[in-house]
Amino acid sequence: MQHAHNQDFSIIDETDDYIVVDKPAPLQIHPGSLHGAPTLWHGLRDLLAYEMANGGQVSIINRLDRETSGVVLVAKNAAWARLFGIAMQEHQIRKTYHAIVHGWPEWETLELDAPILRKGEVMESPIWVRQAVHPDGTPCQTQFRTLRRCKHPRAGRLALVEARPLTGRMHQIRVHLSHLGLPILGDKIYGLDEQCYLEFIETGWTPALEGRLFSSRQALHSRRMEVSAPGFQGDWECTPPAEMQSWLG
Repeated sequence: MQHAHNQDFSIIDETDDYIVVDKPAPLQIHPGSLHGAPTLWHGLRDLLAYEMANGGQVSIINRLDRETSGVVLVAKNAAWARLFGIAMQEHQIRKTYHAIVHGWPEWETLELDAPILRKGEVMESPIWVRQAVHPDGTPCQTQFRTLRRCKHPRAGRLALVEARPLTGRMHQIRVHLSHLGLPILGDKIYGLDEQCYLEFIETGWTPALEGRLFSSRQALHSRRMEVSAPGFQGDWECTPPAEMQSWLG
């Protein structure tokens, strides 16, 4: 399948009705403010300017955190935005992620059923967006599989884990892995020390943060997406970027 490059993201597949891209980290999906940094949405808007001038639209179907890379599905018109939107609601879209975590899982496969809520609802949290596993939370299920275990000279024991979220809560995979004692490499909120996030907001990336987090981005990648909806079947995948794979030796 041919890959084209545009404004830091790669095109995996494109038709008259949708486009699938490989989003790099740390590209943000949507604009957070009027004069913020360029986002994936800006890049897609420029790329699809002709379609938009003729009644099309840019409807990003699945959202990834700024520091998560990988497959993003985008509808180009209202009819396909509706088709994919319904498919998402009906659990007809399956997503597979790869994560590099600190530690070695004691299991080969695991299905975690652990509800999640915003931590600030039940206890003090200096980070407003931080989620936590809590019995009063929204039901949350993720299937995990250990793909590889290795030792890194600086970061120590690392493992490559496949994650398939069965529900769609914010930060779900990151929260669940942290709850299992296997925080994602480079995760500033759910990693080894949440103070890293507060420090990063203040100072940006520094040698001191690198000494504690090792990686400037969280090692989480949207590896594959499958859509199985009435009238449409599709699946797309993209390999994790070199900066992620380098941790596995």
